[in-house]
Amino acid sequence: MSTVGWIIYLVALFALFYFIGIRPQQKEKKKQEAMLASVAVGDTVLTSSGFYGVIIDMTDDTVIVEFGNNKNCRIPMQKAAIVQIEKPSENA
Repeated sequence: MSTVGWIIYLVALFALFYFIGIRPQQKEKKKQEAMLASVAVGDTVLTSSGFYGVIIDMTDDTVIVEFGNNKNCRIPMQKAAIVQIEKPSENA
């Protein structure tokens, strides 16, 4: 195989690796960052531990989440622990 053939082969291999491995991961990271930027007090969230709660206070990278009906069960956690957000419904 000639030198040009090897260069084309390597460029194609790198492009394949980029579109299969790196690009989807970057898109998922941007999606997660956008979701965390939209979080607000009063939102119902699902944590990475599997718990549902309501955000009652926020700082830059920390949220205080209230779990269940017991108003004394408030836990501070990092925003990164939030995996899903449900906004309060307007109709309720």
